[in-house]
Amino acid sequence: MSKEKGYTLVELMMIVTIVGILATLATPSYYQSVIKAKEMALKHNLFTMRDLIDQFRTDRGKYPSNLAELTAAGYLKGIPVDPFTKSSGTWQEIMDQAEGGVLDIHSGSDLVAFDGTPYNQW
Repeated sequence: MSKEKGYTLVELMMIVTIVGILATLATPSYYQSVIKAKEMALKHNLFTMRDLIDQFRTDRGKYPSNLAELTAAGYLKGIPVDPFTKSSGTWQEIMDQAEGGVLDIHSGSDLVAFDGTPYNQW
């Protein structure tokens, strides 16, 4: 009998099976963490834009007519991208009926968060 070094086919199949099982267990956790990261980015973007809308109103005495006016006035370098729609043009601008202008902002996504609320109601 020769003593050659190496792995048998059965040993290799067992290793591939174990790696496959571990990958199957890790995948849902990975996707859940990606969604939670997007939710945190959305909350941060909404907080920042709402704060800047309020600063614009305090400085100028009126709400901006649209989000582009915040950028033109130097309050934003650029309109942030909605992490769920992957676009900066899908934000829902809530207009002030009495004074006119953008009073609030919501996501343009129709997806639902882990807590059951739609992103476009945040």
